[in-house]
Amino acid sequence: MKVLKFGGTSVGSPERLRHLIEIINPLEPQIIVLSAVAGTTNALVEISNKYLEGEKKAAEELTGLLYEKYKRFVLDLFKGSEGLKKGTDLIDYHFDFIASFSNDIFTPIEEKIVLSQGELLSTSLFHFYLSEIGVNSALLPALDFMKIDENNEPVIDRITQILPPLISRHPDTSLFITQGYICRNAFGEIDNLRRGGSDFTASLIGAGIHATEIQIWTDIDGMHNNDPRIVKDTKPIAQLSFDEAAELAYFGAKILHPQSVFPAQKYGIPVRLLNTLDPVAPGTLITHSSDKGVIKSVAAKDNITSIIIHSSRMLLAYGFLRKVFEVFERYKTPIDMITTSEVAVSVTIDDVRYLSEIASDLEHFGAVQIEKEQTIVCVVGDFSHSTHGFTSRVFDSLKHLTVKMISYGASDYSVSLLIDSRDKTEALRSLHNRLF
Repeated sequence: MKVLKFGGTSVGSPERLRHLIEIINPLEPQIIVLSAVAGTTNALVEISNKYLEGEKKAAEELTGLLYEKYKRFVLDLFKGSEGLKKGTDLIDYHFDFIASFSNDIFTPIEEKIVLSQGELLSTSLFHFYLSEIGVNSALLPALDFMKIDENNEPVIDRITQILPPLISRHPDTSLFITQGYICRNAFGEIDNLRRGGSDFTASLIGAGIHATEIQIWTDIDGMHNNDPRIVKDTKPIAQLSFDEAAELAYFGAKILHPQSVFPAQKYGIPVRLLNTLDPVAPGTLITHSSDKGVIKSVAAKDNITSIIIHSSRMLLAYGFLRKVFEVFERYKTPIDMITTSEVAVSVTIDDVRYLSEIASDLEHFGAVQIEKEQTIVCVVGDFSHSTHGFTSRVFDSLKHLTVKMISYGASDYSVSLLIDSRDKTEALRSLHNRLF
């Protein structure tokens, strides 16, 4: 069985939703994972924020605007009276439910319930549309089998335990539809896998049922060798290893959720990145294999903050790094890059919620210097010790720019550099001209 995930732009209009049946083969066993219709989650976040701020009237007005959008969506999607009634009843139910929160206390728990409505709407509308055109399908609620634990880690064993029996209840059906992004947490409450989590859902389902392949359908033909929004003449990459794809996703390639690679990698399930606007394009295939002697791609991650701790006490002192890392662990703040010398440690973070507290704690160890508006540029390819010349080409490309940090040697497939964000465009273009 294959798992196919379609993002918000792929279901962003009735025309695109109808177009999915040209990609999906109803006779082949498949689980279809859908995101919310494009723009819906942003609108639901805005509605939730108004509720949290106590601005109930503003929340009701925003809910009304989104409801009108869905009324037009339903009128365009369904051609028959039965389908139109089902679609209208569905959106009436969900938007009445969202509006009902104006009568209650609104907390982050209710916020997550509101945010879940987008995927619940898109999957039901698609299920009803398939029924209207005579295609048999079954709707599998993700909230029945998708769960995260107390550390917000997904419970794959639960998918393996619950999902196959749910599928077996429909012996005459080969097409199954479920929601991306949403799940239950350790307390049984409705929660989510954070933004972009539909990719993660697809990979988790693929791992849980040992799928033959996971397909991520977006509006671009695979992962490119640079950012096409900034650099001209980029090209899709035909093949990547899981490690290479994970690096690119984490360091800025928006086409793929960073965490979505790991479940597929653990179970060795191929992942394809494909384009709904050009279904015949080969896209990108991600497997355990990696081409040797090739630089694959360049990606950039913005909104980086660097923290430098200067301390003469660090000299020859064991346990110093452990104490530094414990500060970041205490505030649950991941580190992207790290470099060390005898008298200083430099790290980068992208989560600055506890920056002032972290800086205060680190001052116990020495002088702390913070630089904001930084960007990590990551070059991915064959950087193994047996390969010569690639690293020098990377550095030569950026010799006219100031490089703040370099991370190299920790893996065989990437080199990362920290630069000022104002130099990002020049860095990406220069690397592209020199490397490709």
